[in-house]
Amino acid sequence: VQLQASGGGLVQAGGSLRLSCAASGRSLRNHIMAWFRQAPGKEREFVASIRWNGGNTNYRDSMRGRFTISRDIAKNTIYLQMDSLKPEDTAAYYCAATTRAISSTLGFPSSYDYWGQGTLVTVSS
Repeated sequence: VQLQASGGGLVQAGGSLRLSCAASGRSLRNHIMAWFRQAPGKEREFVASIRWNGGNTNYRDSMRGRFTISRDIAKNTIYLQMDSLKPEDTAAYYCAATTRAISSTLGFPSSYDYWGQGTLVTVSS
């Protein structure tokens, strides 16, 4: 699976951005798709995930209610709608895919086999 992330940019605190991740190379059936982020000097952290079959979602607690993950099956694309952005949301955002994660391992980068190149989100105060 090849993943291409886009949509990052500079936004003021309180603003919104929508990230996209287009997948190609194979069917996403049975995959779990996710967004992670990594701020400078920090570890990569889980943001949200969505099961391609059925659309079940999971969120990092601190982002629940502000971020929304979704998918467009026809376009083989996932999205991350980010609202009420804060300066601490500044990071490189990565999309990822896996077929082998289970509920208890969704949040671990090591559970994912395929990664996009990252898109930078900068939130100014």
